[in-house]
Amino acid sequence: MVTFSVALLTLVAGYFIYGAIIERIFGVDPKQATPAFTLRDNVDYTPMPTWKVYLIQFLNIAGTGPIFGAIMGMLYGPAAYLWIVLGCIFAGATHDFLAGMISIREGGASLPETIGGQLGGGLRLLMRILSLILMVLVGTVFITTPAGLLHTLTADWGFWGSMSTWTVLIFVYYILATLLPIDALIGRIYPLFGVALLFMALGVGASIFLHDGWMPEITEAFSNHHPDQSLHLFPMLFITIACGAISGFHATQSPMMARCIKNERLGRRVFYGAMISEGIVALIWAAAAAKFAGSYEGLQDILTQHGTAKMNPALLVNAICQTWLGKFGAVLAILGVVAAPITSGDTAFRSARLIAADFLHLEQRTILRRLLISLPLFAIAVVLMNINFDILWRYFAWFNQTLSIFTLWAVTVWLARRRKCFYVTLLPAMFMTCVCTTYILYAPEGFRLPYAPSVGVGVVAAVVLLLLFLRWLRLQRTLTPPVG
Repeated sequence: MVTFSVALLTLVAGYFIYGAIIERIFGVDPKQATPAFTLRDNVDYTPMPTWKVYLIQFLNIAGTGPIFGAIMGMLYGPAAYLWIVLGCIFAGATHDFLAGMISIREGGASLPETIGGQLGGGLRLLMRILSLILMVLVGTVFITTPAGLLHTLTADWGFWGSMSTWTVLIFVYYILATLLPIDALIGRIYPLFGVALLFMALGVGASIFLHDGWMPEITEAFSNHHPDQSLHLFPMLFITIACGAISGFHATQSPMMARCIKNERLGRRVFYGAMISEGIVALIWAAAAAKFAGSYEGLQDILTQHGTAKMNPALLVNAICQTWLGKFGAVLAILGVVAAPITSGDTAFRSARLIAADFLHLEQRTILRRLLISLPLFAIAVVLMNINFDILWRYFAWFNQTLSIFTLWAVTVWLARRRKCFYVTLLPAMFMTCVCTTYILYAPEGFRLPYAPSVGVGVVAAVVLLLLFLRWLRLQRTLTPPVG
């Protein structure tokens, strides 16, 4: 319990201390007009109250990842606490804040345009394609995931509680959320989703302190406690817990709020603060999983439902809510869990529309132009909903973390061009390069190479990119004056 409490307080302190350092490095300018005013169209570019912008950003990035990923990550032991806390403060929140603030400076530019502007036109094209694939994939899976959760709650409602009914209703909501002005539907309904998610986090978090039971401590943090010892702590933990520590998906969402924020000085509250909030949610669920299960073996037993090969963290979520919060509390808590994927799925489709509109140079003031881009995206989603995602989705976590590599290197270049302290993103960029390279070479979903050579190649990849960056930096400072 001491380890969990210290980790929780460290996350909060990270926002005030390291968040302020990152804000100072970026150089926030309260007098500079934001795109919400300079490019206002009352559809995507529109000034919104700060609490609403924060809430939308938080709900956008808080899918099931910080809940399910944290539960699965706890199988590795209290190293999960360290990764959530350190990853969130020094990598994830820094990544989200700088991606969002750079987007503000560049007129609300979407992530592929930001990356392309720093790393070249070839990567711009690649990121346009990969970002669109990721957004449609996230949106599609976050139709079926909450539909399944709602179906379990309403199975006795007959037709109105069926899986197909919930799927259609959620899909219709996603269509409206993608097409309507951001403050017409998302801005109105997100406070309700926020209350549900907040109740879930507070209810489960309080229950951790109110119930007796076993909790792992920091002395065990550097040992791998996963029942399957072939799944090494590095890199498996750092891919398993993605959204609760660092996630490339977040950088695709930040430009959406960069178009609505009223003042640059609010950026730390919105971007850095939302990621710290997500880290707190992840930390709560990691601790709750450990205390409820009573041991690592007990946790695996619940996740596999006594012998089933496929792990299902939803089983543990349901058990914790039912046991700790009672029937009424469990319904509210599970609705909070349902709200998490819905509030990422709707904005995933919206982000896909904005990304496509940016590179097609198609303004989005009229509903017809929004439909022109959105209809093909929805058609693809309908097709994908009929495909089994069990294999495909395994690659999502790796792809998600790989996207963060591109963002971190692009932000590093952006800072270096302006003679700012780029080490704050250079070190996370190198670490994540090593993690993702090692994972795809070693993991069961990857090339299944031996562990030691996979780690070696991961280290080499990080060093090679570092050397290329230093070479570019030397030429940059010799030939080019600093960018203002």
